Amino acid sequence: MKLKPLGDRVVLKQLEAEETTKSGIILTSKSQEKPQEAEVIAVGPGGMVDGKEIAMQVKAGDKVIYSKYAGNEVKLDGEEYIIVKQSDILAVVE
Repeated sequence: MKLKPLGDRVVLKQLEAEETTKSGIILTSKSQEKPQEAEVIAVGPGGMVDGKEIAMQVKAGDKVIYSKYAGNEVKLDGEEYIIVKQSDILAVVE
């Protein structure tokens, strides 16, 4: 099944959390910080949102940094995704 976001929504797949610190200490899953970096899986068409014309600035395959508490987490076919508004994306990682 494929997710197709509407409006200015973007589907993200969160990148894996770091399992070790820079000094080599292995972290348990509870102490790992939720990463804010993700890969764009799908992008909505943009268009009119709240009376404003929205042009999408990200595309599938981009790596992005998004707001820490943004979006809705969904599980589909055993995979976890986050659906956010484009305005919740802070930067594209190049």
